[in-house]
Amino acid sequence: MTNEEEKIVRLLETRTRQLIIKFQQVKEENEELLSDLVAKDEELKQLKQKNLDLEAAYNNLKMARMLEVGDQDIAAAKLRISRLVRDVDKCIAQLKAMGPEA
Repeated sequence: MTNEEEKIVRLLETRTRQLIIKFQQVKEENEELLSDLVAKDEELKQLKQKNLDLEAAYNNLKMARMLEVGDQDIAAAKLRISRLVRDVDKCIAQLKAMGPEA
């Protein structure tokens, strides 16, 4: 092999090694990014659940305030309670329809 061919072979080997190193770096970066994505997805899921819990608590508080009966009309309070019971019944029916996986 001539001197020029040896230089070309060495250059090819060097560039191949550099390419392999770069590939490994990109692969590691990709794994880190995927790990971060999984963590962010989990955090988002927890925040969504917390939001749902807070909305339910807020709605319960609103309902409790509506049910406060001082000198208000008793018939209106009974009507509100009936609506609340129907809503609870609907929720129970939906939970039963979802099955044991919920």
